[in-house]
Amino acid sequence: MSEETTNQQSCGGKKRAMHSFCLVQISANVVSAVSLAAIASGLCAVKQEGRLFNGCDETVVAEGRSHAEAVRYCNGG
Repeated sequence: MSEETTNQQSCGGKKRAMHSFCLVQISANVVSAVSLAAIASGLCAVKQEGRLFNGCDETVVAEGRSHAEAVRYCNGG
């Protein structure tokens, strides 16, 4: 009987360690998910900015300027 209680007490520390490890892993996964969401939202902004730039470029080229001049104009030059 005393061996069983000793065995259960030694498992208590291992259980805590495993729960702590699982909690750390879940926290790391949550941080990774939030980071990926932030990166994805940043890429959406870049995509929209690219669309606006291409629209500006096409408009300026349609006015008769060269492509190089259109790019310079759309960049603010």
